[in-house]
Amino acid sequence: MFTIPHHAFEVPINIQQNDIDRLNHVNNTVYLKWVQEVAIANWEHITTAEQRSKWIWVVARHEIDYLRPCFLNDELLAYTWVVPAVERGSDRIVVFKNKATGKIVTQVKSNWVLVDPVTQRGTPITDEIKQLLGI
Repeated sequence: MFTIPHHAFEVPINIQQNDIDRLNHVNNTVYLKWVQEVAIANWEHITTAEQRSKWIWVVARHEIDYLRPCFLNDELLAYTWVVPAVERGSDRIVVFKNKATGKIVTQVKSNWVLVDPVTQRGTPITDEIKQLLGI
């Protein structure tokens, strides 16, 4: 279980009808959509348009732990942060917590690779990016 650090970026999520599957809880694939949305929101929050034009991130891998089901109209809080980077990638953690109960419902560890948008190839993570990400 991940411990949410004080510097984690927070995004509220309200579960809608189109997030629900035939078992009447949030579909597992919806969490992947939310992981991407939360990661993008965090990146856009900490960078300028100029910085975003120089670098993009792509996902290489997701590890997901589904701990508790969530249902229509539940309110979640998604917390995300980045852990120390390697040369061209880093791991991003996203933890989804039920706002009413305070319990973690799902946690995700994703590996993201920094890509040069012109060459569309992996590129080294600069000190500037490490500073932006707090790593």
